[in-house]
Amino acid sequence: MKIATFNANSIRARLPIIIDWLKKNSPDVLCIQETKVQDDEFPVSAFTDIGYHAAFRGQKSYNGVAIISRKPPEQVWYGLDDGGPPDDARLIRAVCDDIPIVNTYVPQGTAIDSPNYAYKIEWFGRLRNFFDRHYSPKKPLVWTGDLNVACEPIDVYSPEGVENHVCFHEAARKAVGKVIAWGFVDTFRKYCHETGQYTYYDYRDRNAVSRGIGWRLDYIFATKPLADKCKSSYIDVEARLLDKPSDHVSMVSEFKTGKAKRR
Repeated sequence: MKIATFNANSIRARLPIIIDWLKKNSPDVLCIQETKVQDDEFPVSAFTDIGYHAAFRGQKSYNGVAIISRKPPEQVWYGLDDGGPPDDARLIRAVCDDIPIVNTYVPQGTAIDSPNYAYKIEWFGRLRNFFDRHYSPKKPLVWTGDLNVACEPIDVYSPEGVENHVCFHEAARKAVGKVIAWGFVDTFRKYCHETGQYTYYDYRDRNAVSRGIGWRLDYIFATKPLADKCKSSYIDVEARLLDKPSDHVSMVSEFKTGKAKRR
């Protein structure tokens, strides 16, 4: 089973790039973040026309998440169901071909002295509790999306220069680390331990890719029962080099899967 993730930074603006990528790469599932579109304007037919199904939840101009899949997604839910702000345009989960998948777009945080940053840290805590309520680390599960955190120094081009950035600040890395410690394996790092492997390149720098000025903010995590079946994981930068690209690139992990047991 091939699972991919991609922050589109506007699905309508990036639709030709996404459709072309799907045709060339044929993933079973593509998780998209920052669709930036209301549900009644989501381009469903563009996906159904090439043999995919779409589950999504969005809002105007901001956020928005989607799961695009070969087979119809089952048991689709949205948001954090803990009584706090649901943020249903930041989290979508579904079962795709018997594999539970959680797709998240984590708040960016604005600045470390901002209430938005405090909310980001709180959001990770709520997400950890969410996994406790709904899943078990002893069973197959994928957690993917744009985490808006470079988890380790290897995941950012200049750790010393960005130590107070909201996407690398110590508190953010500790917060995401607690979620990972719930029982997740970073499928990409299972195969690649090299520096310079990034999924985000600031669009304001036209030469960011060639200069290696990037961050790894996008991840595909799996619980150990599924991570043990991961046979490859890689970053695909090709779409970032096209005209009018997203500032993110796609990440892909492939798993040898049979029938997974549901909780």
